[in-house]
Amino acid sequence: MTRAAQPHLLQKPLTQKPCVHLTPALAHSLWGYWPCRPGAEGPSSPQRPLLKLGHPCEAAAAAARMSTQTGHYLKPRPLSLPPAIPESPSRQRRHTLPASEFRCLTPEDAAGVFEVEREAFIPVLGTCPLNVDEIRYFLTLCPELSMGWFLEGRLLAFIIGSLWDKERITQESLTLHRPGGRTAHLHLLAVHRAFRQQGKGSVLLWRYLHHLGSQPAVRRAVFMCEARLVPFYQRFGFRPVGPSAVSIGSVVFTEMQCSMRDLVSQRRNSDC
Repeated sequence: MTRAAQPHLLQKPLTQKPCVHLTPALAHSLWGYWPCRPGAEGPSSPQRPLLKLGHPCEAAAAAARMSTQTGHYLKPRPLSLPPAIPESPSRQRRHTLPASEFRCLTPEDAAGVFEVEREAFIPVLGTCPLNVDEIRYFLTLCPELSMGWFLEGRLLAFIIGSLWDKERITQESLTLHRPGGRTAHLHLLAVHRAFRQQGKGSVLLWRYLHHLGSQPAVRRAVFMCEARLVPFYQRFGFRPVGPSAVSIGSVVFTEMQCSMRDLVSQRRNSDC
């Protein structure tokens, strides 16, 4: 067997480490020492001594370690405040819907209005003054005579009205809208049960009356209520004109009227 045929006598090829070409700029960033060329930074610039950098592969390994360490600190991180310090309003979450909104109702609101009406009136009257089709009828013909209070899209309270052309309320006025009338007939005022006894009905009624006062066609507002509620509505400028000709079941109502001219003085003297 020849020498070349002996496996244990074969020489293993040397494994060489890949070398990285070390430029002066890389060496300067790694060690901070590199001889300045005469005149590069002015005649008075001192020349730093050349530091022995060792094998170029060692310099490349040092550069890799340094880039790994510095990259950790250069990575952007979200800032977090201590629990005791609240975030600024500009950094807080913004809701898609307004937090609180007063606006005229639309036919698309009819189903939500009916749900609040049914929950509010059935325990008292045993029925609903308006069904969902009649609500949609008024919100289609005269949406400007309605108003809803919404909190983040949820209906808290509402008022539905229409125009009437006679002096007193009749059975016919409960389901009709007279475009040429000068009287705003308030059909419904209801507050969701979760928001009652909080003064929200008073706030909504004041806003609604102010809204009516801005409409030249409306001269007065009328509606009917139970006798026990008469003192409450007198605070808003309404006055009783006698028993209503309309009754629902065994419940008798008192008719209330208010002139738009009296709203300013009533609002000034009210504590609502």
